[in-house]
Amino acid sequence: MKLKYVFICLLSIGLLFSCKSKKKTISRSTKKQVVVKKRGQSSVITKKPSNSPITNATIDYIKRYKNTAMESMKKYKIPASITLAQGILESSSGRSELTRKSNNHFGIKCHKGWKGKRVYHDDDKKDDCFRVYKDPANSFKDHSLFLTGRSRYANLFKLQEGDYVEWAKGLSSAGYATDRRYPAKLIALIEKYDLHKFDTEVLGKSFTKQNVDTSTRHIVIKGDTLYSISKKYGLTVEELKQLNGLNSNNINIGQVLSVQ
Repeated sequence: MKLKYVFICLLSIGLLFSCKSKKKTISRSTKKQVVVKKRGQSSVITKKPSNSPITNATIDYIKRYKNTAMESMKKYKIPASITLAQGILESSSGRSELTRKSNNHFGIKCHKGWKGKRVYHDDDKKDDCFRVYKDPANSFKDHSLFLTGRSRYANLFKLQEGDYVEWAKGLSSAGYATDRRYPAKLIALIEKYDLHKFDTEVLGKSFTKQNVDTSTRHIVIKGDTLYSISKKYGLTVEELKQLNGLNSNNINIGQVLSVQ
């Protein structure tokens, strides 16, 4: 009788431990499911789209320096749109290493006679000397003085005020940059961000999108020839050459041509 009682007790204890172990197993599997679920939610969150930091940086740059560019236009007759586009391009919207180290927004080198601070940065050659400015506003002022003080840019100041297309072409023709697509890049920035509205504000004119007539110019792309461009706009090759003061049939990618 006693043996039977002991056997029943042992059997009950065995069943009790068996149930507990099953409960633990169920609990663990439930926790794993929760973890997997959280991971799934986390992966969804990381895939949410976000605005481009480059675009945001450019918009911030425009907001910060638009007034400086407009003041420069009032004083020196350089289109605010050109100043801003050059600043965006040369400084990578204020994010370039040179700009962050020296407040130099236009990549102006030391040149002869510069007595201010300087920083050395690899450019056309190793350790090129660049000017350092205490305030970014001084960089914008120096950029204006650089253009107004050199005879090779004199013809730019004879253009119609606010004519950013001819300014972009003229800067390239005068040797401001070696990049053949420099004019096209400036024009693209101006029209993408409506920078020419600051020109019209300085000139006291109303700004509308329709002021930009893209039918009056053509930006040369790979495969273009004077003949193909002339046919596209209903001109002869000679008319196209006369419109743009060309002495030969040679054109470059990125070159801006008047077609009306």
